[in-house]
Amino acid sequence: MTSYSQKSTSPDLQSRLVIDIVYYTDPLCCWSWALDAQLTRLEKEWHGIINWRYCMGGLLPAWDHYTDNYNSVQRPAQMGPLWMLASKELDIPIAHRIWVEDPPASSYPACIAVKCAQLQSQKAGKLYLYLVQKAVMQYGLNIARQEVLLQVAQGVAEIDRQFSLTQFKEDMQNDRGQEAFRKDLQEVKYSGINRFPSLLIKQSATPGILITGFKPAEQLLQIIENVF
Repeated sequence: MTSYSQKSTSPDLQSRLVIDIVYYTDPLCCWSWALDAQLTRLEKEWHGIINWRYCMGGLLPAWDHYTDNYNSVQRPAQMGPLWMLASKELDIPIAHRIWVEDPPASSYPACIAVKCAQLQSQKAGKLYLYLVQKAVMQYGLNIARQEVLLQVAQGVAEIDRQFSLTQFKEDMQNDRGQEAFRKDLQEVKYSGINRFPSLLIKQSATPGILITGFKPAEQLLQIIENVF
């Protein structure tokens, strides 16, 4: 098998180490929260460049429009056991009691907030997604509430000095964030994405491969190496 060091000596082969990944996710997806650490490992262990793009899936429009037949979830109280299962299987703490104490009414506000941050920079969007997931998964905060989303934005501003809290607030009120999220929803629909998290991994103009569900970093790396 050709080693990465050998690949890097050839400009032709080195160009193959650049891959594009579209990450289909949602702030209320517990498996996405667990995947975050694996994606960080993947980026460190992949001997090349990964161009990331984050696409919000809109997992929960509203409870009166939500049915998850795969996990048998139709109401908030049924989401708690799903999060408990993920916490046990993945050995990470997840604040599952939010689904009986203060269940989020929708994931749309948080998705829009991520897009508002992303309008300023990919860095801000990625950071906001991480912090808003942390808010609900680790601290049990209701991320359907505007005050929580603003609190998360303040956290982004403290870390990223280029992030404008004023611009974020404006984009949450005007149509820019909503329009960006609508485009994400269209992409999810047209791409046939029906499970989160999902990763569309491709290189240049190739069709690429779609990986759905939680996968450890070593498995993701093996799949990518086998394909590319």
